[in-house]
Amino acid sequence: MRHRLLTTLSLCAALTACEERRPTEQFAAPGATPAPEDVEPGPVSMRRLTRVQYQRVVADLFGPAVVVPPLAEPDVAQGGLLSVGAADTTFSPRGVASLEDAAYAVAAQAMADPEARAATVPCRPAGIADAACARTALEALGLRAWRRPLTGEELDRLTGIAAQSAEALGDFFAGFEYAIAALLQSPHFVFRIELGAGAVSERRFDDFALASRLSFFVWNTAPDQALLEAAASGDLSTEAGLRVQAERLLASPRAREGLGNYFSEQLSLYKLDALAKDPTLFEHFDTELGPDAREETLRFLLNTVFDADADFRDVMTSRESFLNPRLASLYAVPAPTLDGFRQVALPASAERAGLLSHASVLNLNAHQTSSSATLRGKFVRTVLLCQPIPPPPVNVDTSIPEPSATARTLRERVKVHLESPACASCHSLLDPIGLGLENYDAVGRWRDRDNDAPIDATGDLDGVRFDGPIELGQAIRDHEAFAPCVVRTLARYATGRVEAPGEHVLLDDLSARFAALDYRLQPLLLEVIMSPMFRNAGAPR
Repeated sequence: MRHRLLTTLSLCAALTACEERRPTEQFAAPGATPAPEDVEPGPVSMRRLTRVQYQRVVADLFGPAVVVPPLAEPDVAQGGLLSVGAADTTFSPRGVASLEDAAYAVAAQAMADPEARAATVPCRPAGIADAACARTALEALGLRAWRRPLTGEELDRLTGIAAQSAEALGDFFAGFEYAIAALLQSPHFVFRIELGAGAVSERRFDDFALASRLSFFVWNTAPDQALLEAAASGDLSTEAGLRVQAERLLASPRAREGLGNYFSEQLSLYKLDALAKDPTLFEHFDTELGPDAREETLRFLLNTVFDADADFRDVMTSRESFLNPRLASLYAVPAPTLDGFRQVALPASAERAGLLSHASVLNLNAHQTSSSATLRGKFVRTVLLCQPIPPPPVNVDTSIPEPSATARTLRERVKVHLESPACASCHSLLDPIGLGLENYDAVGRWRDRDNDAPIDATGDLDGVRFDGPIELGQAIRDHEAFAPCVVRTLARYATGRVEAPGEHVLLDDLSARFAALDYRLQPLLLEVIMSPMFRNAGAPR
């Protein structure tokens, strides 16, 4: 029966072409510093839901008990973020098939669970094919799933699918499954269609597109009912109305989930589930180390932003962290609790301070059997300072010599990179920084010696000398590029694209505001939302 209805469902999956909706009111210039008139927003494009977003939206629609089958299409990072890559990737045939399987599986669960079914279909069907009840339920569900009101034609088609399927199957709710599956397979669900409307010089996002952008930025999921109602009333077309909703979302506990996803993308923490190290070389490694390391870093960063509301630059130098027994053993400090995580102040003897000493960062930027000055240096340059690194020349041998009697430490072995003109252009920017973290092995355990030779962790970061990881963290905290890099990466995450050349003036303005806010990230989130980069639309790409 399922295959007999696929033709009908495919019609719904190709429902009305992506519409552009004009806002009811043009935004006024931002309060304190109007954007220069000659700044043209960068091009916009549809964004595919990431896997995490797909799962969260489904949970919001049908409840957390609904299990989403694995999606075949991988997320791809661009500009350092999966959320940017979502604007440049689509679905392969295999990915489309997995979307179909997921849609039917979710729909079946939603109709099988009494609580989810009652929430999804609040009316009581009068018969097997009650079109009025189906239409009422689909109108409400469609608004939340597609993040905008459905047109009359779209509702007619979906209601027809529900009615025809119910008659064929002899059951209202069995037929309604097919309407749910059609909703979830539609491009209006799996893509965020936020393209704006109007002339290039005054192109704006409509209220429902702004609601979607705001909710996915702050909560990493679709708008809730209150935000959709604000969009329907036109409130988001005014600066004051948008600010009210932005402040409401930022005050919600769900803002932690959303910002946690940002940090996971920025630092590639999502890769820690598949962390692999050689257990014969590292006794502290097991399959739980990766997830535990991610938890430490997320708790640390979210505490800095929401609980302490502190200078965000201090994430590079703070001795505060959150440890469980496994991480405490790795860091060679007393376990703060017998189970779970607890906030601790790391003693000076632990030789740890800030993000660079976290097992998450150290593991992700190392090899399976050894540390890596190059990977760790690249992390500092590209992720923390937003400095581009040129790709290596073609056919250049990037391997380093094995340890020997004359070259035992990594510093001695990577000299070959710094002496070769073909390699030095990149490695002179990376290796001297990464060598400052050599006291941490590939899993983040502290060591004073490498192959029984003392480790030299001195170096230079753009003219600032450092000795060891703690001084390196301080040098990064005070680096002129660190705070602007925070702003740039956050703006990319919010807009789903890399900034256009002319928008650097807007990033400079946000950086100045960040400094004026004592480098607190929580109010910076609001500044990004109210900025022209977030509210104004460039031409569709």
